[in-house]
Amino acid sequence: MEKADGGALLDLPDFWAYISNMSAILVVDNEKSMCDFLSIMLEKEGYSVTTANSGEMAANLIRENAFDVVITDIKMPRSNGIDVLETAKKVSPNTPVVMMTAYASHETAVEAMKKGAYDYLSKPFKIEDLQLIVKNAVEKKKLSDENFILKTALKDKYGFSSHVSKSPVMQKVLDSIQRVSDSNATVMITGESGAGKELAARTIHLNGPRKNHPFVSVNCGAIPENLLESELFGHEKGAFTSADSAKAGLMEMAHKGTFFLDEVCETPLGTQVKLLRVLQEKEFTRVGGTRTIKADLRIIAATNRDVVRAVGDKSFREDLYYRLNVIPIHLPPLRERREDIPFLVEYFIAKFNGLHQRRIPIRGIHPDALKVLERYRWPGNVRELENAVERAIVLEAGDLVQVSSLPEEILMGEGGAPASIPAIGDQPVDLEKTLDQIEKRMIQGALYKTNGIVHKAAKLLNLSFRSMRYRVQKHNLKGKTDGES
Repeated sequence: MEKADGGALLDLPDFWAYISNMSAILVVDNEKSMCDFLSIMLEKEGYSVTTANSGEMAANLIRENAFDVVITDIKMPRSNGIDVLETAKKVSPNTPVVMMTAYASHETAVEAMKKGAYDYLSKPFKIEDLQLIVKNAVEKKKLSDENFILKTALKDKYGFSSHVSKSPVMQKVLDSIQRVSDSNATVMITGESGAGKELAARTIHLNGPRKNHPFVSVNCGAIPENLLESELFGHEKGAFTSADSAKAGLMEMAHKGTFFLDEVCETPLGTQVKLLRVLQEKEFTRVGGTRTIKADLRIIAATNRDVVRAVGDKSFREDLYYRLNVIPIHLPPLRERREDIPFLVEYFIAKFNGLHQRRIPIRGIHPDALKVLERYRWPGNVRELENAVERAIVLEAGDLVQVSSLPEEILMGEGGAPASIPAIGDQPVDLEKTLDQIEKRMIQGALYKTNGIVHKAAKLLNLSFRSMRYRVQKHNLKGKTDGES
């Protein structure tokens, strides 16, 4: 759906305003008196009404305008109501079309309904009947449009175009995700924490044949061992002390959809045997039960551990590994695709500008701040970068993300030590330039720690106030005294 001015897709608040104010109805009848009557009646109900006295005129209006409901007479000279119905279904398939005629017959009703008519009225009809049909038809169109908006939002978030990446290594991963999405094959996603394993799993689901069915996920490492089996497979009443009633498991809830086993290597060996049965036999039983339940679902597993090593030390079953590892996808850590950082930062700035509704929107990031982000090792990967950008947007006073708004651990590098100290190799290193960069990084970190107060930052670095002020000016940084805000 586009705005009336031809602009971008409406967001949800705009969408609801749109459908509440613009419930537009097209009335088509070759009798002017009927058009006038229906127009007056429907406008009193709060609708915006357009009339057409012929099928040809109606077809042109449908091609040029968006209507929530079309009400058309069937019997008209030249182009009749069936022609109007066919045009409406071709141009706007989700627009309900209500047929009316004084020449009611079973054949015309069947023909109209087969071609997609929403409902059928015989003249003369009760006003209350038409009002109810129109009300229901408008509501149907609203729900249809809402569904379109939500699906578009999901596609924007989980479609392949949403994965902001320019690195060749990530492009290969996205190509694999796209190809595997069309199948029902079991997938094993590996990668460090925060690399985007669940996002990849949801993308596979929402671009695959099961997209209209549930996506259910469980973190196998977050549920106590004695409860995991019950959560996965459900339990019968009396299966254990606190089982007061029967309970369906998460796998039953994922029927016909996708089941995502996050951190699957943390699954106890006993539960691994039952997972293997699900993959081999496509069935399972509840804890304490005997009834076999069919498992019509796609399995996607993920882990941040070395699975081959886990198989080698017998903490993960080899046969389960081979059943899960039908299609392996490895997500590279962010430090191996640093060329993606500028594009990810731009994406997150746009995202959090809207989410936090800043009085002064952030228009970008200062080059120095971007350099800091590009040099950092990102042990928390994309998730850590997203959190860092969100924090910077919340704290930044201006319209550009500055170095001072970045988290201290990023300014100082991992482990509290200055980041990006080059190793001594065969190539010469510019010692003065490197020391200058380290000094600037530490000054930034001290200013961040003290909320920009220069004399407090000086104490942290065991410098005099005068020496600290000189270095702040030298590196073109911003500092303040106690009285400044």
